Amino acid sequence: MPSHASVEGRSPMNFDRSKVDDRSASVDWSAYAVAYDLLSTHNPEYLALMHEFEDFLAAIKTPRLIYDIGGGTGNYTEIAARTCPGSEIRLVEPDAGMIGLARAKLAAYGNITYDTRAIEEIDGQGAADLVICVHALYAMPEHELRLRDLRRLLRPGGWLYLVDLGRYMNVADWRRYLFSNLKKERGLLGALQVFWQGREIAKQNKAILKAQQEGVYWTHTEAEIASAITSAGFEIIRQNSVYRGYSDLLVCKATP
Repeated sequence: MPSHASVEGRSPMNFDRSKVDDRSASVDWSAYAVAYDLLSTHNPEYLALMHEFEDFLAAIKTPRLIYDIGGGTGNYTEIAARTCPGSEIRLVEPDAGMIGLARAKLAAYGNITYDTRAIEEIDGQGAADLVICVHALYAMPEHELRLRDLRRLLRPGGWLYLVDLGRYMNVADWRRYLFSNLKKERGLLGALQVFWQGREIAKQNKAILKAQQEGVYWTHTEAEIASAITSAGFEIIRQNSVYRGYSDLLVCKATP
């Protein structure tokens, strides 16, 4: 059971399996969602990313309109809704299992709407002040076009908060890391119990790795994702390697 589940419990936007050849590993994002929140609360790397995002929100002018693209079970949406109660927030998530969990979890917030469309179908031309996209882009077909879709949603000067899985998902490495932390936190028996309850995560992360290895999911270096971002019409304000080096965090502004 790697990374908190390794990729944020988010399904890829616009992942049309008919466009992918038969080599593709099939990732069951709804099954992934069931165990995701259980493990996310025990992953220090995941919690660090959440705190980083909260700090980012505190440092910028309160956005009027926020999109969370590939918002999964809604954890980043929840931070935005809590931190920015006056903002309009749109959680965009095509997977029924994930968005169902998000709706239940976020029911107390009145400033969130839910959208199950693919990103290219979203008709928010130049309206958003902030677009969040965490651990979703790597699994979208034609990532260059999807980056342009993210840019299309933003007004000039609007913020893109992007975290993306760029390197191969080493399932054994994440398993060792998580188990070590769980054992410190809950003891051996407690760690084994959490691993058993979250066992679906390991299965789905192996499928993600297979898709990466087959070239179905995008892998990239820090330089490659930076180049793709700037080509799509963004200025990179800050870039960091995160998630134990597996992912890249980019804070960007939409250029005119």
